[in-house]
Amino acid sequence: MHRFQKNLCRLATAARERLDLQEGQALIEYALILGLVAVLTIGVLQATGANVSGLLNQVSSSMSSVSNP
Repeated sequence: MHRFQKNLCRLATAARERLDLQEGQALIEYALILGLVAVLTIGVLQATGANVSGLLNQVSSSMSSVSNP
């Protein structure tokens, strides 16, 4: 019986250590995904920023000409 308890304790310790390793790994994976999303978002905003700015300027000038006859 003592041998069984000793093996059970080893198994529990090994499982606990394994869970600790997986939690750290998941945190790193989430950080990498968040970084990738941030880089992609910045890239998309940089690529479309000039087009959006030009469009807003065009709308603004059109609205100015309509409101000032």
